[in-house]
Order: sequence, then structure tokens, then C-alpha cells
Amino acid sequence: MNIQQRRVVVTGVGLVSPVGIGTENTWKALLQGESGITGITLFDPTGFSCRIAGEVKNFVPEDFIERKEIKKMGRFIQFALAASEFAVAQTGLDLTAEDPEKVGVYVGSGIGAFEVIEREHSKLMSAGPNRVSPFFITATIANLAAGQISIRYHATGPNLTSATACTTGAHAVGESFRVIQRGDADVMICGGSEAAVTPLSVAGFAAMRALSTRNDDPATASRPWDSGRDGFVVGEGAGILVLEEWDHAVKRGATILAELVGYAANSDAYHTNAPPEDGRGVRRVMQLALHNAAVDPSAIGYLNAHATSTPLGDRAEARAICETFGESAKTLLVSSTKSMTGHLLGGAGSLEAGITVLALRDQMAPPMTNLQQVEEACCFRLVRDKGQPAPMEYAMTNSFGFGGTNASLVFRRYHPE
Repeated sequence: MNIQQRRVVVTGVGLVSPVGIGTENTWKALLQGESGITGITLFDPTGFSCRIAGEVKNFVPEDFIERKEIKKMGRFIQFALAASEFAVAQTGLDLTAEDPEKVGVYVGSGIGAFEVIEREHSKLMSAGPNRVSPFFITATIANLAAGQISIRYHATGPNLTSATACTTGAHAVGESFRVIQRGDADVMICGGSEAAVTPLSVAGFAAMRALSTRNDDPATASRPWDSGRDGFVVGEGAGILVLEEWDHAVKRGATILAELVGYAANSDAYHTNAPPEDGRGVRRVMQLALHNAAVDPSAIGYLNAHATSTPLGDRAEARAICETFGESAKTLLVSSTKSMTGHLLGGAGSLEAGITVLALRDQMAPPMTNLQQVEEACCFRLVRDKGQPAPMEYAMTNSFGFGGTNASLVFRRYHPE
């Protein structure tokens, strides 16, 4: 039986990032080209080869969570709750008036509460098993961001956590899109969150030689597509979107930010932590997302790229973009906002999906920074240093993760009908 798929719109975006707490604070800082990357303060990085990160500054959990509940939640859960509060507030939804079974939550994390694992393991080793917190498990596991959000909003609909490395947030948004399309929910709170600026996390990524060691100049360390790039910078934060079925949003008079029209996911099936040099998996996932959106590549006005500032990954994505967009790549505006936020890992895809929605809303392409010598593989128009006014009907965002997992999302500017 052929069932017509329902339309899906974005009515809320909540961002907590290294450049700002709150959606509009983050967006304003990005348009100005402000960097959120500084020396690490969350732990003493003495002796580490990488001593820089994109930390969320001045985050006060009590602003979003009852004091007695904070100890039950890892930092990534706290970020997710804060971002969901911003997103839900923007929608104007009264969730108490909704059918709770038609409100779902898909929120993921690539790692979970690394800092809680490290802290509680230290207690175990130094003081014994009786000193481990009774909240250790529920503060740590990845699905408790979605769990805590669903509890807060009494959302008893579909509930799922993706843990697909750096594609986590994008997968959560894309799969939520599918949930609403097929009628399993009318509202989905979705995205990703990460808090991996911890000793073990930074040491682990540094051991892989994945991180920038430009410690003397943190603000310029993340430099996607610059020939002098030497690795990515770990960031933290969350991006949460609220998706709604189109008719549901229109009937209640919602302010619609954009329409989500295309999504695809696939795998490189190639390597645990490196893409094939020709970027074939990336190319294919973009082609599939464009096909799903039923738009020609030439219709895309802006692309928020995954580009993390690693030599292999950036080059493979550039090749894939050039091959996917062909001649239209010459006019395609592209940037990687990771140059300012660092790489939020499991939170990156949804943070950048939210940024892409705001680009359509305001008809402004956010920039990338720190470009001195552009990688020769880039055949597209890079938005540099400051946001650029850009009339656009469609915008796209890419996310790729360890294990070769890929996702692309396509959004359309919303026109009242």
C-alpha cells in the first residue's frame, strides 16, 4: 500500500556551543566569525600534546536543572536539557496539551559521560567499590539524554538514541524526520550532545594523532581546508531541533523556521577512522539526500560541510562535493563552522543542522575562519571570516563518523502556503 509521506518542518532550534549558550547567542557569534576555542580549563592539560578545546563557557547547570538533580546527570545530559529548553521555548508549543504518545525524543551521544566514567573509576581504584556513586550508570549511559528530555516533557512517543560517532546528531534528526513522515509522531525533539573535553578523551584522540597541536594560538587551530591544518579540535555542547508535521504546525499558527525535505544515510565500508581518498561514500550520501529531496544539486545555495580540519577527511569531502555538484559547485557557498566551535563529535551534526536552518531563516551563510592557503581540491565558494547575505531556497549539511558512517540533510526555505 502506497502511503503518502507527511511533510516535516522545523519549529525550534536549541544550541549550546563553545561560542555561546543559547541559539541566538551562538548564531550571532558565528556570523561575526568569533572563535570559541581556547586553552583547556576543565582539567589540567600539562603534559598533553594537545592543550586546547572548544569548551562551553560559563555554563551554569542550575539555570536549567534542579540542583538536586544535577548530580544524577553527566555534562552531556545537562547540555542536552539546556538545548532542548531553548528549542521547545522557540516553538511556542504547549506540550502538556499534546497527545504525549505523538511526541517523541531521538537524542544521541557519541560517547556519553566520559567525565563521570573517569571520576568514578578513580574512586573505585583509590577508595573501593563502595565509594562509586549510585547515580554512576544513569549519569553516564548515552540514552539518558533522550530519557531525561522525555521525562521533562512527558513525551511517551518514540524514544531512541543513536551513537554513531560524529554522525550521531544528524542521524537523530534524519531518523526523526522519518518517524514524522510515516505518522508515528507529530512532534520530535531530536539531536545530539557531547561533553568529551576530558583527560582520557583528549589523550585518546591525541594518541591517534587526530588533534591539532597548535597550542600557542587556539583560535586559529581549527582550520578546515587550509593547507596548514594539522588535526581537529575537540568541542562540546548540544544541538536540539524540534520537528513537527507540517499540518500540525500550521494549524497551531507556529513560526516555521524551515522545512526538512531530504535525508540519507550510508556507510563507506572502508576503514574505522579514515575515508576513502576519493570520498565515494560521502559523494553517494549527498546524491541520495538530494534524490530524497527531489532537488537538483544546482538548487542548493549553501552547504555546511563536515570538514573537521583533518588532512584526509577535508580533502575527501572536497572531492565529493565537487563531483556531486559539478558545474554548480562554482556558485555553491560552503563553510565549516567547526573552525569556530571545534568538533562536537556526537553533537556536531545537529548543531550544524540547526545552524543550516538559521542560515535559511535569515538568508545568511555563516563563515569559516582561519583560511590562509586554501586546499587545492576546493572547487566551491568558501564563505570566509564573516557571515554573507545569500538568497537561498535550499541548504544542506553533511556529517561523517568513525566506522565510515555518513549522513546528509537537506532543508528548504519555508514559504507560507
